[in-house]
Amino acid sequence: MLRFFLVGFVAVATVAVGVAAAIGSWAWWVLLAVLVALLALGVYDLVQTRHSVLRNYPLLGHMRYLLESLRPELQQYFIERNYDGRPFDRDTRSMIYERAKGTNGELSFGTERDIEEVGYEYLVHSVAPVPVPDEPPRVRIGGPDCTKPYSMSLLNVSSMSFGALSANALRALNKGAALGGFAHDTGEGGLTPYHLEGGGDLIWEIGSGYFGTRTADGHFDPDKYVDQVAHEQIKAVSIKLSQGAKPGLGGVLPAAKVSAEIARYRGVPENEKCVSPAAHSAFHTPRELIQFVAKLRELADGKPVGFKLCVGSRIEVLAICKAMLAEGTAPDFIIVDGAEGGTAAAPLEYEDHVGLPLTDGLMTVHNALVGTGLRDRIKIGASGKVAVGNDIVKRLVQGADYTNSARAMMMAIGCIQAQLCHTNECPVGVATQDPRRARALNVADKTERVRRYHEATVRHAVQIMASMGVSDPAKLNPHMLRKKISPTGQHSYAHLYEWLAPGQLIDEPPEAWAVDWAAAQPDSFQPDVLSRNA
Repeated sequence: MLRFFLVGFVAVATVAVGVAAAIGSWAWWVLLAVLVALLALGVYDLVQTRHSVLRNYPLLGHMRYLLESLRPELQQYFIERNYDGRPFDRDTRSMIYERAKGTNGELSFGTERDIEEVGYEYLVHSVAPVPVPDEPPRVRIGGPDCTKPYSMSLLNVSSMSFGALSANALRALNKGAALGGFAHDTGEGGLTPYHLEGGGDLIWEIGSGYFGTRTADGHFDPDKYVDQVAHEQIKAVSIKLSQGAKPGLGGVLPAAKVSAEIARYRGVPENEKCVSPAAHSAFHTPRELIQFVAKLRELADGKPVGFKLCVGSRIEVLAICKAMLAEGTAPDFIIVDGAEGGTAAAPLEYEDHVGLPLTDGLMTVHNALVGTGLRDRIKIGASGKVAVGNDIVKRLVQGADYTNSARAMMMAIGCIQAQLCHTNECPVGVATQDPRRARALNVADKTERVRRYHEATVRHAVQIMASMGVSDPAKLNPHMLRKKISPTGQHSYAHLYEWLAPGQLIDEPPEAWAVDWAAAQPDSFQPDVLSRNA
């Protein structure tokens, strides 16, 4: 240890002496101060007990921590290739930035991806493409029990709360949504003036904490709900059951972060720990969930009401469908979030190992609704790494009616994928509550960027569909998406996966679904008998 200390001290001292000699006599006093500081640091490294590296390599060991702190930036800017970065690769990020800025958003010379790799997917074009429609198609949200249906864009802003995002970020997103004619999900943190001042259409998300519509003890408050949901900008209500990046996990906002402003919008005490439970208290069974949906729709005077979930067990999805059949009513929409979805903060174990990917979850929900004869009255939204036009088309082929995006919308207003959302140190003012950092985000500029990004992405999605010979998204089918399954073979989604016929689960469940269908019960999310493939 002493040897390394001496080596490090001598090396630094030698450089310092040379610099001081070159500068002049006054630099010797600076040199003396530096050497004393280094000597003190080296002694401290030797006697401290927290860092083994510094005890064995005093002074020199600090280089490890310096390089470690620079690793994410070095990886992103100098090491990763254009197509293999995570969560979003460089090509995708560049495409979002360019379309948000209104530049070409195109590449030259051909793909860099290995299209011979097993797992590669591609959309099937037609030798007889159709003209691109003058206006992009929209999706009518609202079943037979809804009296105020909403016309949804193919791409919308996914749920992000005030607290996770800065006030300026929300202002830009909402004003962009107003200009571009798409919807903005509030996230579960409550309705705030920052969601409203831009005039954009809102999907009000209500989570297990019932923020903005809760009693003093944290339960759902119907009176507060009625007051809030009557707002003209709220076009629909979404009940958050689970989130893709951390399904089955609640959240805690430490007391120190519960400012007077956040406390006011969430309806919680200031400077007290704010808990978002893992499960809802307003319902405990599939039947009670559907009853709660119907109650919220009635209190909202007929506005569409649905829920969002990351799929875990297929039995739970089927149990919810059985509850819809038993109650004779249904949500107007279901948003399926994928395990690849984003979050401001979640444990690594949840991000990497809990929940179904969007492809599997989306097709599970779609087939369950088709098989129970409910698909024609419920629209499906897809959320999870939707960023460019082919992402939208792919999800529509897999069973969605429309898509939501969070991180791509963040990039449109300046996010650089620094992955510091949980630290309050976002370098561009998007995911922070630090006023100094948030000030960097210019609302007027970013408003136009999010509008342009949405417009260009939807336009390219519609253009891809036209190249596939389709002008109406309803005509997309699983034959139009293919996957390479071996070095010499590829199949369509129609061949690779089972697709149920309308009412098939009720009439005669196929063998692969029969056990799960029998186990699913409308009065329990956790049946006594679980199938092996649940």
